[in-house]
Amino acid sequence: QVQLVESGGGLVQPGGSLRLSCATSGFTFSNYVMRWYRQAPGKERELVAEITNGGGTTNYPNSVKDRFTISRDNIKNTVYLQMNSLKPDDTAVYYCNAPAIRGIQYWGKGTLVTVSS
Repeated sequence: QVQLVESGGGLVQPGGSLRLSCATSGFTFSNYVMRWYRQAPGKERELVAEITNGGGTTNYPNSVKDRFTISRDNIKNTVYLQMNSLKPDDTAVYYCNAPAIRGIQYWGKGTLVTVSS
């Protein structure tokens, strides 16, 4: 079955960096767009990064553009989110997402990122 497992979250000081990973299995990873979302307490889940199946195109909202970088390794079936210059507003649970595997959307369980001094 399809599995998405995030890792790499934790506590980081403002201005610091973290790299999230999402290990996947159960589908042909290289065929599908992958996304990262986040959800802060009391807020709606928001898209923070998207990457096409080959990795050639990425998209970000203005809130994280130039600070976050999504990438993928189609051999390791893993998608990454490099987060730099982190701010307290980046505090959230970060979710890996496969939006359309045979018409079904899949989510990981999430990893908590806390930005605080």
